[in-house]
Amino acid sequence: MPAYSHPVSTVLDMSATRYIFFSGKGGVGKTTMACATALHNAEAGRRTLIVTTDPASNLSDVFETRIGHRIHPLGVDNLWGMEIDPDHATAEYRERILAPMRAVMPENVITVMEEQFNSPCTTEIASFDRFVDFMTSEDGVDGVPYDLVVFDTAPTGHTLRLLELPVDWSRHIEESAAGSGNTCIGPVASIQENKAKYDDATRLLGDPRRTEFVFVLQPEQTSIFETRRSSAELAGIGVRNSSLIVNGILPQQVCEHRFFERRYRMQQRHLERIKREFDIPVRHMYQRDGEIRGIASLRHIARDLFAGNGITARYRLDTDPDQAEADYVGQDSVSLLEAIRPETGKTKAVFFTGKGGVGKTAVSCATALALGRLGFKTLLITTDPASHIGQVLERPVGDTITAVSGVANLDAVMIDQQKAVDEYKQRILEDARGKYSEDMLSAVREELESPCTKEMAAFDKFMWYVECEEYDVVVFDTAPTGHTMRLLELPFDYADQVGMMVATSGSARAVKSDTQKRFERIITQMKDAKRSVFAFVVYPESTPVVEAYRAMLDLRASGIETQFVVANQVLQQDYCNNDYFRRRRSMQQKYLGEINRKFQLPVSIMPLFETEITGLKMVGRAADALFAVTAAGIESQT
Repeated sequence: MPAYSHPVSTVLDMSATRYIFFSGKGGVGKTTMACATALHNAEAGRRTLIVTTDPASNLSDVFETRIGHRIHPLGVDNLWGMEIDPDHATAEYRERILAPMRAVMPENVITVMEEQFNSPCTTEIASFDRFVDFMTSEDGVDGVPYDLVVFDTAPTGHTLRLLELPVDWSRHIEESAAGSGNTCIGPVASIQENKAKYDDATRLLGDPRRTEFVFVLQPEQTSIFETRRSSAELAGIGVRNSSLIVNGILPQQVCEHRFFERRYRMQQRHLERIKREFDIPVRHMYQRDGEIRGIASLRHIARDLFAGNGITARYRLDTDPDQAEADYVGQDSVSLLEAIRPETGKTKAVFFTGKGGVGKTAVSCATALALGRLGFKTLLITTDPASHIGQVLERPVGDTITAVSGVANLDAVMIDQQKAVDEYKQRILEDARGKYSEDMLSAVREELESPCTKEMAAFDKFMWYVECEEYDVVVFDTAPTGHTMRLLELPFDYADQVGMMVATSGSARAVKSDTQKRFERIITQMKDAKRSVFAFVVYPESTPVVEAYRAMLDLRASGIETQFVVANQVLQQDYCNNDYFRRRRSMQQKYLGEINRKFQLPVSIMPLFETEITGLKMVGRAADALFAVTAAGIESQT
């Protein structure tokens, strides 16, 4: 397998900044490829800035330096980085809008506006606004010119949402200016100048001379499916310059054992499929025998990624392997079942979260299947806008709850964002009719056209499923960590926001009181370990472990405790029969021990399988492995 078939362009239009976006399913190596690209261009003499739009950023971990919400030098000439922090971006945005008004507006008006800017909507628009700043400033970023800005994006579903926002917000500002003159984040007059900026961002995204999208994927079914879908959606918003990097390819010469020979053949079939289905440039990258962290290992990747002179592809890093034995405590099947077994008469919610690509969907499907086999009436739901539960189960899953054929007691559903928005708007308007004047109803209709409504509608649907009492267990396959943490924080954030659209009338206060009680019920349920179970899925590698640990501490600060950890794709000793796989297993063993020490929680092991977890047979095998019992053993516990 060659290391490349189309090197990234190294000839930049030096008269204007170029932008390269790295996108794709979680866990495919976007951050590694983005960092290697930024490093290569910096060392070629180009002033390069790498920015992450992922709220659960791993940029600092890869570069092994603290970055944060400021432009920070990365220890290499011409290279800087920044991690957009949603909270910092919100504070900056709020103050930028309110500061000029404080001297001219009455105090009571400023108080109302400050309440509006406490809305969760502000977090989305503030992070987005900061992202747009990186694309549209004529004088460079914060007054500093760059030749190249590399965007390491969040997993695909959330990145598509981010890239649609310039069009959505520009339209909403225009419509609000022609109507009431207000938006959900303040008067149009205060943000009117943003419309030109958002229009400029839309133009730049569609300019193939200035903007390139690189889709990173792995030779697996779900990764190919998501890449095909997202590339079509990007084309729909005018993005025309794109290419692929297929990452994580197994070298044939190390696949000596029958187990890895089967995985190698599976990957080769998918590589042929990629060649047939994508008519854009493709590069290939081998899976390394260790993890990619630090400048030296990024140079190792960049040499292959940008090779144009026939250099032989590498899969061994120039580092010594860590020799470590795990000291984790494995979770036995009985105690794991006890953690998720519902109380009689009470629905239990089970949330699986973690870094993108760690296998949350497979683990969620396996858990739901096992619970159904045990006789519990189970609902499997995904909150991820780039959902794959249908592909994993190989069964149709839509926005209507449907029985999963071939599995007793198991239903599945996915949240269709557009349908959720339509239902949310209809319900809000129906509730408002008869309570408010026609002028107030017009204001509500205008408010509901805000791009923020998408987040509010998805959250409202999420709450409905949390409150669902028709099942013994509801298993949530969540979006990647940063966006899941955002979702779980929303009951706390929205508690003070209900009724804001209708000012302070008596009816509004009644609505706010009713909704406040609903939020409090949701919060109480999520904090109750007998009603809600939280588990992190990780690969035994640095960035998934660090990200999950941070998220666990954030949950704890909100009063929500994590019950267990699932370590996925763990290599087994009996088929690691050469140096390549022994090195990778040694790395995993080190992090399994770290999981045990950091989390101080039971750990369930999901082994790497010789093929993908797709179809009920493979999901059943995953369930058996996860719960450490055979299908017959599960049935015996019913």
